Amino acid sequence: MRETTQRTIQQNKSLHLYFTQLADALNETGYDMKRTLKPEIEIPWNGETVKEYLWRPIMKAQLNKESTTEMTTKELDQVLETLTRHLTAKLGVLVNFPSMETLSLIKSEK
Repeated sequence: MRETTQRTIQQNKSLHLYFTQLADALNETGYDMKRTLKPEIEIPWNGETVKEYLWRPIMKAQLNKESTTEMTTKELDQVLETLTRHLTAKLGVLVNFPSMETLSLIKSEK
């Protein structure tokens, strides 16, 4: 049953790639952490800060889970949908979740 299936290694790679791509998109559109979270300090986003300051708070509030390792595939989709809806509506920033093709391209570039 898909609801209780633990994330695969590929899904985990996609999740962390998404964090990095979202960080890049936020930085490119002028939404550094200062503008998004704390007005008095200029801090660029990176994959880890996206995870800690955007993804994790939604995950905790929506799923009452502390770690991304506890998430099922369905829960990953739920948090992604919430974060995407918020960033698109509030900031006009949209980053699609990486696909198998995206991961294959990145792997072939290394």
